[in-house]
Amino acid sequence: MALQPIPRDARLYIAGHRGLVGSALWRHFAGCGFHNLVGRTSTELDLRDQVATTAFFTETRPDVVIAAAAKVGGIAANANRPTEYLSDNLRIQVNLLDCAVAAGVERFLFLGSSCIYPKYADQPIREDALLTGALEETNEGYAIAKIAGIAQIAAIRRQHGLRYISAMPASLYGPGDNFHLHNSHVLPALIRRFHEAAREDSDHVTCWGTGKARREFLHVDDLAQACHFLLDNYDEDQPINVGTGSDLTIAELAHLVAGVVGYRGEIRWDTDKPDGTPRKVLDVQRLSRLGWKASTPLDQGVQATYEWYRAQQGAHPT
Repeated sequence: MALQPIPRDARLYIAGHRGLVGSALWRHFAGCGFHNLVGRTSTELDLRDQVATTAFFTETRPDVVIAAAAKVGGIAANANRPTEYLSDNLRIQVNLLDCAVAAGVERFLFLGSSCIYPKYADQPIREDALLTGALEETNEGYAIAKIAGIAQIAAIRRQHGLRYISAMPASLYGPGDNFHLHNSHVLPALIRRFHEAAREDSDHVTCWGTGKARREFLHVDDLAQACHFLLDNYDEDQPINVGTGSDLTIAELAHLVAGVVGYRGEIRWDTDKPDGTPRKVLDVQRLSRLGWKASTPLDQGVQATYEWYRAQQGAHPT
């Protein structure tokens, strides 16, 4: 049977609706007229708790679930606390998926990460590169958890015939990001570092690694649009990549951020710190053939993200 667009009155549960991805999903679906959105904060519902998660699904009976809840962090956080990134994410995923099946949820979108792919995968990375090589060591725990989620989606489709799908986004950024200097991903960390350097009139900023690693960045609002598109148009076992299909070096990114912030000092590189995967850009041909592509240019997205960050600093100075 052909897929039908999700009706606007569907009960749509966005797991992790206060996070970077979840808040973008909430904005998108609310803006599209969905009036039966469901969300719970982590204090209201600990998704690692099977009993609590089961009770929540029994009470709310969602029609559609988007799994945007996860324990996430940058290189340092993943490398220093790998047990948490493996264990917490496994429990969140298993509870969400098991409870969704038991509650009769018809549609489920599991969001993974581009870190599921091998460290030295051919570039751009196609979906069939999954499990063909060793992972990047600094985020292996998180990646393995996400790979397990993909496997569970495929198993549910085979055993239960449910239209559950998984999507793998490129590195994300946008309003609502985590700007912690040590626990955030590269782009928000750079925004904060250059912002503070400009404010303090520092003569230089030191960034991790060599600056030669290449990365792809996707605005979180583009991802939210893609998730809606996929729920309406995609129904296959294999995960599907979501990205822009283009990348740049971390050094180029640093100069872009410095320009947006207005910082004119020297940029130095601490080569004793890791670069992570040498290059990571997704092959997005399958999604393009379906009819979707990202629309936010990186420079405009970084500018808007910086403006959001500055507004938050004004409201909550650090």
